[in-house]
Amino acid sequence: MEGEIHIMKLWMIGHSTVLIETGGKRLLTDPYFGLWGNLGYSRLRPPARTRQELEDVDVVLVSHNHFDHVDREFLRRLPHGVPVLAPSASAFITRLKGGRNVVGMRSWQKWVLADIAITALPARHVTFTIGYLIEAEGKCIYFAGDTFFGDFMEKIGHQFRLDIALMPVTTYRVPMTMGEQGALQAVRTLSPNKVIPIHLGITPRLPLLRTGQTPEGFRERVRQAGLPTEVVILREGESYVA
Repeated sequence: MEGEIHIMKLWMIGHSTVLIETGGKRLLTDPYFGLWGNLGYSRLRPPARTRQELEDVDVVLVSHNHFDHVDREFLRRLPHGVPVLAPSASAFITRLKGGRNVVGMRSWQKWVLADIAITALPARHVTFTIGYLIEAEGKCIYFAGDTFFGDFMEKIGHQFRLDIALMPVTTYRVPMTMGEQGALQAVRTLSPNKVIPIHLGITPRLPLLRTGQTPEGFRERVRQAGLPTEVVILREGESYVA
């Protein structure tokens, strides 16, 4: 409706699963609702919402196909018409894991839903992966998925003025994504107004692989570096209005 005003609201469901409500639509990132984890990692806290409560989303953004980013049961519960965006190189795996309306995305490819533009962005991981830029309500949200710091972030930071960056801050050894130091480098390069740390919902079952790194430690590093970026820490069930 012309003249209707929407707000952008982000809900931390858990780990890298974030519900973004904007433009009258609901976007869900990297759905993971498992309570146990796997043989190597345990889940720290249950997700804030169930699969059933989020079946009515309008689009799902999958960064890659690791167990803690793609929920087979959730994808199978989605109505057939709900698009599931995923890396084009591994879209067939997303389909094998339950996705039906899977849209393969290449880096810098744009996909539009109503007044929301979603652009796939480069990422660097141990498997095929992408990030996403969500442009809506005059704001830019960067969902990094699982990624290490990389030179591609210079182009992202130069091309987009990021209001919020959802970035991983790994808290264990043998990391699959950025830890505190890598995330700090990313903040320097991307210059987002705000960062919401993600990928905090699992921990190694082997205590020797755990570290003392925390999202609070990352926030302190950003402060000590004198960077203007604000670090907003959301626990499961908490929300932030952009």
